[in-house]
Amino acid sequence: MALHKTLFILFLFLTLASASTFNVVDFGAKPNIGTDSSQAFEEAWASACRATTAVSIYVPKGRFYVKSIAFEGPCNNNDITIRIDGTLLAPSNYAVIANSGNWITFKRVDGVNVFGGVLDAQGFGLWACKNSKSSCPSGATSLEFSNSKNIMVSGLTSLNSQMFHIVINGCQNVKAQGLKISAAGNSPNTDGIHVALSSTVTILNSIIGTGDDCISIGPGTSNLWIENVACGPGHGISIGSLGREVQEDGVENVTVKSATFTNTQNGVRIKTWGKPSNGFARSVIFQDIVMVNVENPIIIDQNYCPDNKGCPGQDSGVKISDVTYRNIHGTSATQVAMKFDCSSKFPCNDITLEDVELSYKNEAAEASCSHAEGSAAGLVQPSSCL
Repeated sequence: MALHKTLFILFLFLTLASASTFNVVDFGAKPNIGTDSSQAFEEAWASACRATTAVSIYVPKGRFYVKSIAFEGPCNNNDITIRIDGTLLAPSNYAVIANSGNWITFKRVDGVNVFGGVLDAQGFGLWACKNSKSSCPSGATSLEFSNSKNIMVSGLTSLNSQMFHIVINGCQNVKAQGLKISAAGNSPNTDGIHVALSSTVTILNSIIGTGDDCISIGPGTSNLWIENVACGPGHGISIGSLGREVQEDGVENVTVKSATFTNTQNGVRIKTWGKPSNGFARSVIFQDIVMVNVENPIIIDQNYCPDNKGCPGQDSGVKISDVTYRNIHGTSATQVAMKFDCSSKFPCNDITLEDVELSYKNEAAEASCSHAEGSAAGLVQPSSCL
């Protein structure tokens, strides 16, 4: 009798466990590029979103062709896990999703975890179009989380995005770890991770190589922690560009720690438009960083003005303060390894250099300062110009 009871409990447990997992194949998804599995993914999401207890969506091994898909909330539960063993493949014809803004989107969700998997957006065609200076669509971000909270993304690989790879916009409490993000060094606008209007975001233990910023930090970002990130190729880790709008949220409490930059255009950068704005960047720490042949290892550029339109002759209104550069070592690909080109109307202030050692061709590099105030401590090479 006891054995029968044990078997019944085991059967019930397995049944409940099975019921709480939605396999996209059961909804019609097929692992071949001849079948559009978009609807199957959305139906699996709808079932998970309707569930009142913790559920999982499972994507098995194989290559699943999907067009633009949106996973929308709010849901009946705040514990949905998506486990991906396969690859999601975007259409090879870039025009199919290039005008949609996003390829895969999560909107207004709470408590979503994404584990593993590969997203391959096949953005080569759009890159070629843009690099040829033809009239081209902007392209689609591969994965966006918007107006959401309590998000985890772990072990995901994002390849060949048309535009940004991952966007975190209007979110709270997001953790991204163990990511691999890759696009060709000449691929335009393929930022690895873009964070904006979000708070309490953590990015850990990731490898990012793209044609634009490895990580870009937009207006309205606060309490951002970035640690153990390898960047290259790409344009580095950038706060900005800020100050595009006159009325704009600022950036504060950002830490970049234990990062490596290899053959990148920039290392750690703060960039603002050279025109009026009420924006700011403050309470920023760049610490324990290695530069390997980086063109601009440390740079603040407050005179950003693409194509010299709308801003020549104006001063940036973005106020930059309380920025610390601590324990930064390595090599510069240019003679000027530290450049602080700040606003003449609102000079950078409270800039701190601690134990910074950067060389150029095995010799001392140079520093350049304009409208920047601060202090230096420990060994600082090139010599501080603050």
